[in-house]
Amino acid sequence: MSLSQEVLPLVAAKTLNKMETHEGAPKDRGWLVGIIFFILGLGTLLPWNFFMTASMYFNNRLKTSELSNGTVTASKEYYFDNWMTLLSQLPLLLFTLLNSFLYPRISEAVRIGGSLVCILILFLLTAVLVKVDMEQDRFFSVTMATVWFINSFGAVLQGSLFGLVGLLPQKYSAVFMSGQGLAGTFAAVAMILAIASKADDQTAALGYFITPCVGTLITLISYLTLCRLPFARYYLRKDRSKIYEPVSDPASNQLLLKEDTAIASENGLANGKANGHASGSPVANGSIDVTPTSSESRQESEKLSVLEVFKKIWVMAFCVTFIFTVTLSVFPAVTVDVKTVYGGEWEKYFIPVCCFLFFNLMDWLGRTLTTLKQWPSKESRGFPALVVARVIFIPLLLFCNVQKRSYLPVLFSNDVAFSAIMLLFSLSSGYGVCLSMTYAPQLVEAKDRETAGALMTFFLALGLSLGATFSFPLRLLV
Repeated sequence: MSLSQEVLPLVAAKTLNKMETHEGAPKDRGWLVGIIFFILGLGTLLPWNFFMTASMYFNNRLKTSELSNGTVTASKEYYFDNWMTLLSQLPLLLFTLLNSFLYPRISEAVRIGGSLVCILILFLLTAVLVKVDMEQDRFFSVTMATVWFINSFGAVLQGSLFGLVGLLPQKYSAVFMSGQGLAGTFAAVAMILAIASKADDQTAALGYFITPCVGTLITLISYLTLCRLPFARYYLRKDRSKIYEPVSDPASNQLLLKEDTAIASENGLANGKANGHASGSPVANGSIDVTPTSSESRQESEKLSVLEVFKKIWVMAFCVTFIFTVTLSVFPAVTVDVKTVYGGEWEKYFIPVCCFLFFNLMDWLGRTLTTLKQWPSKESRGFPALVVARVIFIPLLLFCNVQKRSYLPVLFSNDVAFSAIMLLFSLSSGYGVCLSMTYAPQLVEAKDRETAGALMTFFLALGLSLGATFSFPLRLLV
């Protein structure tokens, strides 16, 4: 990830930035880099989505009945879903914050590759435990530890990948986010297929955990492939030292780029015939004069502090935080308790289809739309205004047919009304989040984009944590 800025003075660095968009840059052949970032986005959230989908399996394994005086007493309550939410958001928030400060000190390969390997191991462990009989308290403890660590590694992985994709053209950020949105759709489809197959909980859980293991392995292979693609290496500065290594020309006391040195040699400039520097011309006969003052060189080579980067992207940070706060405050804590007005077989499919499948499909569609149209612009005040306006979805969903309820009336009892609200709710969530994450790296210089990406991931995690916290009083309010 090094930009070799210690040896590239100001003018040379600016020239390199311009070269990133010239016609000689490597092409993304077959759009392979785009496909890989889609897979990386999907792989980032695919494990956790499948973990949540298996909630019924975990709750069934934790059901215990105590025999007292020949009678069966009430089961011990573990509050699995509450603890799972808490222990997933806390490490996500904590490690995302640490990632914003520690990523310069830990190599990219360790942060991304190492996190994927650890996530794979944890899901392999969980898959094995499906077939292992274990006392409930111990199983609960092991599962909660898995939730904590898998989200810790997930936070490091997500922050690193957001920073990485921020170095590429902006359309790749939207593709990455689109992949993340599709992960939930896979989990929702898996849930529906499990219901349709009539499989027992153990078989369904085993299938759930094998699937993210395979998905995580494919994600790891995709990342290793990315590191070898010319297009990715070009934008991620892997070949900067090879392609644009500074070469001094003692005859003219100039610093030439290696690529320009070859051209200069053909013109006889490298043999002492160049006189651009002597004449005071910054560029002469294919050579580039890069002799700025030492203060300019230091200014270009030094990255902005985390606080300085935040001052540039705070509007987008607010937007992504507010969007996820609104979304997680009612989904799925409130929406999962909405009941259909129709009975029969449809009752088993209502929540998997109208809640989870609809949400994930429309969330993915919203993220994908940003690759076609990005509106409002990043400078517009209309974007944060529209983000704040999403708060209207909270009362709309609270007034749906949520059961059990004690205080608020039911205003939208029909399945169609709930489905329509969910479609708009999820579409606006995916579109707004992807737009925020895409705009943020554009508000800073290239050298600070990885820091901006890591910061945005922290505020994304903050929004998730706030939303999960607000979900408890909102559910009680109903």
